[in-house]
Amino acid sequence: MIKFFNTLSGRKEEFQPLVPGEVKLYTCGPTVYDYAHIGNFRAYIFEDLLKRFLLFMGYTLTHVMNITDVDDKTIRGAAAQGISLSAFTDTYIKAFFEDIRTLRIAPADHYPKATEHIPEMVAMVKGLVQKGYAYKRDESYYFSIAKFPEYGKLSKINIEELQSGQRVDADEYEKESVHDFALWKAKKEGEPFWQTEIGAGRPGWHIECSAMSSKYLGETFDIHCGGVDNIFPHHENEIAQSEALSGKPFVRYWLHCHHLIVDGEKMSKSKGNQFTLRDLLARNVDPLALRFLLMSTHYRKTLNFTFEALCQAESSLQRIKDFEYELRTRSFGEGKSQAAAKLINQTKERFIQGLSDDLNISASLTALYDLIKEANILMSENRLLRSDAEGILNLLCSLDDVLAVFPAPEGGMIEKAVLDSLAADKGPGLAINIPLSDEVLQKIVLRHRARAERDFRLADEIRHHLLKQGIALEDTRQGVRWKTIPAKKQPG
Repeated sequence: MIKFFNTLSGRKEEFQPLVPGEVKLYTCGPTVYDYAHIGNFRAYIFEDLLKRFLLFMGYTLTHVMNITDVDDKTIRGAAAQGISLSAFTDTYIKAFFEDIRTLRIAPADHYPKATEHIPEMVAMVKGLVQKGYAYKRDESYYFSIAKFPEYGKLSKINIEELQSGQRVDADEYEKESVHDFALWKAKKEGEPFWQTEIGAGRPGWHIECSAMSSKYLGETFDIHCGGVDNIFPHHENEIAQSEALSGKPFVRYWLHCHHLIVDGEKMSKSKGNQFTLRDLLARNVDPLALRFLLMSTHYRKTLNFTFEALCQAESSLQRIKDFEYELRTRSFGEGKSQAAAKLINQTKERFIQGLSDDLNISASLTALYDLIKEANILMSENRLLRSDAEGILNLLCSLDDVLAVFPAPEGGMIEKAVLDSLAADKGPGLAINIPLSDEVLQKIVLRHRARAERDFRLADEIRHHLLKQGIALEDTRQGVRWKTIPAKKQPG
């Protein structure tokens, strides 16, 4: 059973998606007015861990991450540089995608830009006006908080202090302020604008996410993530405008990660302690060590970034690399031991149990460290055999589908249907997009045929042979997962 802490209810809840086996996920993406800093990446990596774990557990998943390319900050930045909004934001959009590739953050299925979804936002504003939840003042449109009695249910903010009719135009405002918020801002001198059915202007920040999430995920979806600083006003306003329009629950599970601080202090440019990924790469920081560090503290706890902690993360990763290298290069006796098989099964079970408990990454990493410790003892006593080592390597490959921190330069999945066609000589064209040599692919297909004919001895021989060549295989219900690793040294 998977449980997540739902900000909406204030407690852990069993995760049950709307459609069994399918998850619809929306995560707050970058506001592209500057390079993303490590606080931003703390949130993106938490969301990546969540996504990878759900995929690991067999769910199919649709992931949407928005790109905010029009708001107060982007407009100010473009004006300061004297360039168009798109020219300004394109620089940071490109940098964002470079950064997430460097940190092995799996790409979303959709990256909608706010500027490309103006018609959807206009339609939403019109709908809210028609239903009596929004009103027009001075050519701008505002959401009436007083018309939505459930306002505050996510943030638990006290709406009794609301001064009826008091409005706020800023995208971000004081956390104690509860005002009617702007859905559509009238055209202003020097600002980009769109000519629409509701007048010339541009959207408020909050309407952007509601319009884009409903377009790609529907009026109700499973999980919405972000940082705790998004709870109010942004996510509270998303709920109000979305549920007022649809009359349906907006999101079933709200997951929020806590702040990142640096050396015990709030991160800020003025203090000189705000780091981008590029700043750290210039200091020769290993990006996978940074990923490991940002992932290793539970997402609902404050993460204190220090360079000492970063060094400890590098040491932890090196320990894993050394263990993996030993498994690949050491000479082992033939056979398989019950002790190792039990260790592999227990490790996988404990790893899953940890992440199933509200992404308790500490418990899952402890399971991994215990595996290394126990396997090293077995190796020192010459009780770890060749099949055991291969089983552990396959387990590491599997766990890295979630963690994405182990050295694994290449890999992929060959689906069962493709293997069936290749084994039956019905679909040689299917092999075109498989980045393996013909020789290796033929061996994988031969092994698949052998397993289908229950010739497990031949299948194991082929697997061992490929491992020596640097190709590790793992059988799954979907097909065969392969990864390249440094080729094993021949004994003697």
